[in-house]
Amino acid sequence: MAPKIRTAPRAVVHVACIGLMAAGKSSVGRLVAKRLGWRFVDVDDEIEARTGRTVAELAEIGGEDGYRPLERAVVVETLAAAQPSVLAAPGGVALDPTARAAIEADGVVAVYLRADPRTLAIRVAEDADHERPLMGDDPLGALREMFSDRDATYRALAELEVQVDDRSHEEVAGLVLDALAEMAVRPPRC
Repeated sequence: MAPKIRTAPRAVVHVACIGLMAAGKSSVGRLVAKRLGWRFVDVDDEIEARTGRTVAELAEIGGEDGYRPLERAVVVETLAAAQPSVLAAPGGVALDPTARAAIEADGVVAVYLRADPRTLAIRVAEDADHERPLMGDDPLGALREMFSDRDATYRALAELEVQVDDRSHEEVAGLVLDALAEMAVRPPRC
């Protein structure tokens, strides 16, 4: 299925990859940034660089309040910067009005990497090295609930939607890049 595009051609400074955990936001975002020659920002990595702790560690210490404000700050700062970038947004961006507003700002294209919760649960299970504080004892159940709660918001935020089930990160990145080219995405002239 081809990506769904919901925007007109315009100058773009940032691409924000949004979606649930394990959808491939970091892997796809990194590939897209490399091809565009833009800076890549992974919110989780940025938080760890700033605090010296992983999001999972921050969640263990302070629950969601221990990391959500940091996520918001990284999203807002990155998408307000003049330097073109590709952002791997946290899954919880759909819950935060300030982060959503940053993603909806002029110059930002939101790309929803959409996946079935079963696909995401398999990816989470295969990536045991990555701590995911919101999974609990029933990853599939948690992902189904998150999908139910957030899918409509992600779809409303996105100007581009790519179904990622049964696709490699490279294939998804190619679809994103093709769609961005079709949208005539380009950094503004200075």
